[in-house]
Amino acid sequence: MEQRQRTTGRVEAVSSSATHTLAKPNLAAIRLLEGLGVEGDAHAGTTVKHRSRVLKNPFQPNLRQVHLIHSELHDELRAAGFVVAAGQMGENIITRGVALLDLPTGTRLRLGDEAIIEITGLRNPCSQLDSIQRGLMAAVLDRDAEGNLIRKAGVMAVVITGGVVRPDDTITVELPPPPHQPLQPV
Repeated sequence: MEQRQRTTGRVEAVSSSATHTLAKPNLAAIRLLEGLGVEGDAHAGTTVKHRSRVLKNPFQPNLRQVHLIHSELHDELRAAGFVVAAGQMGENIITRGVALLDLPTGTRLRLGDEAIIEITGLRNPCSQLDSIQRGLMAAVLDRDAEGNLIRKAGVMAVVITGGVVRPDDTITVELPPPPHQPLQPV
């Protein structure tokens, strides 16, 4: 029997912003609201809130309620000479010890004691990242051995069960039943 659940990591930081700014200030805690996202965040809601997607179709479902980035990306960027702080790339949750980009679509993460989110796909990085530091957008993109584009700017999720999330909360990973579908940009 395949092991579908295991504790693998922890929350390093949480962030939220009521306005559509790239950087989000770090907070002591955020509250996730079932089916909506981060309470008080500009991207919370049942329909899409990302400005470019609203222009295309404001009625499409919001698959980008919560943005997660793995702190290992920040480590990699620092090693390459970039200075990036938690929340600066628009993420709501920074994780450590979870290979976010390797998770299949539909993976559920329990954050702390209450909150459960479901991974919907990859964040497609945009040129706004270069406003943080020149070359940052290129630094969060890569190519695999076959030349396929690799997006490293985190994953997006929807809130299944609400709850408070704080730094140092544990993260429990529950994989969906096979066959697993690789993450695609949302």
